[in-house]
Amino acid sequence: MHLHHHPPPITTATGAAITTPYILLATTVFFFLLVLSFTISPSSPPPPTQPHPSLFPHHHRFLFHNPNTTQNQNTPSAAPPLPPTPPSIAYLISGSANDSDRIIRLLYSIYHPRNQYLLNLDRAAPQADRDTLAIRVQSVPLFRAAQNVHVIGKADYVFSAGPSSLSSTLHGASIMLRVAADWDWFINLSANDYPLVTQDDLLHILSYLPKDLNFVNHTSYIGWRESRKLKPIIVDPALYLAENSETFYATEKRQLPDAFRLFTGSSSAILTRKFVEFCVLGVDNLPRTLLMYLSNTPASNLVYFPTILCNSRQFNRTTINHSLQYVSYDSRQEPLQLNSSTFDDLIQSGAAFASPFLPHDSVLDRIDREVLERKPGKPVPGGWCLGESENEKCSVWGDADVLKPGPGAKRLEKRLVELLSKETVRSRQCVDE
Repeated sequence: MHLHHHPPPITTATGAAITTPYILLATTVFFFLLVLSFTISPSSPPPPTQPHPSLFPHHHRFLFHNPNTTQNQNTPSAAPPLPPTPPSIAYLISGSANDSDRIIRLLYSIYHPRNQYLLNLDRAAPQADRDTLAIRVQSVPLFRAAQNVHVIGKADYVFSAGPSSLSSTLHGASIMLRVAADWDWFINLSANDYPLVTQDDLLHILSYLPKDLNFVNHTSYIGWRESRKLKPIIVDPALYLAENSETFYATEKRQLPDAFRLFTGSSSAILTRKFVEFCVLGVDNLPRTLLMYLSNTPASNLVYFPTILCNSRQFNRTTINHSLQYVSYDSRQEPLQLNSSTFDDLIQSGAAFASPFLPHDSVLDRIDREVLERKPGKPVPGGWCLGESENEKCSVWGDADVLKPGPGAKRLEKRLVELLSKETVRSRQCVDE
């Protein structure tokens, strides 16, 4: 499926110094138009054709168990309570030039018929790559049957450290609001990311959590970021130029705002549908105001979601201070590349995802083999997979509500219990540090 889109890119940036008035005039005009595009209320999702009935027979789900005890058949016992209906996740998977294979691999590793997926190759990749990606998706019978994998057909440039990166994420979120009406959480991943649990593990654990929880790294301690990430003024040409260009840095800097308090975190997050609607539809003015402020800021993708969450009375008690993603940093606060030497740390962390990985690193094969039990070019087997062949388990489809959680669910559950106990359950979130 092809979808069309505006601002996104991945480029390198070096600075040509220009004056502040020019920067503010140019970017304010273009970003104002961008804000208007986000705040237009999305129309009702187009009526979809029905997915394959074997995946969605519309009855309550069943959870696979491994009973360790047997009951006396002569002793009547109450039926075990039915588990809650699993949620649905909207995934935005983004990449750039030469990332098509990585996006497909990540898609297979996090695929589940209940979820929705939007694939985005930015304009640094040739149009032929996007066309080929769409053809590859359409050629998979499972994806056609579930009708839940979409590809953005018209891309823009994205500068990963500029506001165009935030623009790309918000645009992807707005598309997901249009194409699917029933997802519960939004997760944005890049081609550098990879899961550490199966989707059956993740959906099983999330099904027992309140659907208003947002998992976002956040801190009000700005520190070194103030001078290097927040006060510099930039122009990101990816927001308004149709060709690749350098990002411009102004010679002057600006003061931090006092109308709201800035929080910073990570670019990846697990956000509720209600919060995504709050950001995209702009019922409150804070999302628009902050978007305008960040239109000239290098670290906009690290600041936007944490700042809105923590400055909004509606959401500041719904945040868990963790994105459920494992990232290791060096002394300069730059993320370290993950490899086989960090495999044990990855698994023991209890995180749902990890980043960044190098393309085709052997640790990805090990995660597939030992954690996900995924075969090359195949989705991760779940409770909905009824095939008898070891290599073709998911060639026969069953009820997508059936989950078969494994050891990853236990690790994720333990991690969430630790996080929730630290948060004192919705009473201390977003406290200024």
